[in-house]
Amino acid sequence: MEKFIEITYLFDFYHSLLTQKQQDIIVKYYFEDLSLAEIGEILNISRQGVYDSVKKAEHKLFEHEQKLKLWHKFKKQNNLLNQLEELEIDNLAVKDLIHQLRSEL
Repeated sequence: MEKFIEITYLFDFYHSLLTQKQQDIIVKYYFEDLSLAEIGEILNISRQGVYDSVKKAEHKLFEHEQKLKLWHKFKKQNNLLNQLEELEIDNLAVKDLIHQLRSEL
């Protein structure tokens, strides 16, 4: 389950850096929950070809994250915002800024 969540977040950040075919396969596999065989049938490629494409796309997503760290920064910012929200703050300006930052994530 953890890998699924990780891939979906990474896909949100880096999908445009994948080829269109890789994007299509990741969407079908992770978001539409199709099997390798079903994807292969739709795209007229072998099940092994789909598997290889999924693994290459996953590798590229992890590679991009390792270099750019956008998801890591997002998680860190989100965690800091959560901590700020948990504080007993009565200042409406601060609460408004927290809300604005949250809406930008």
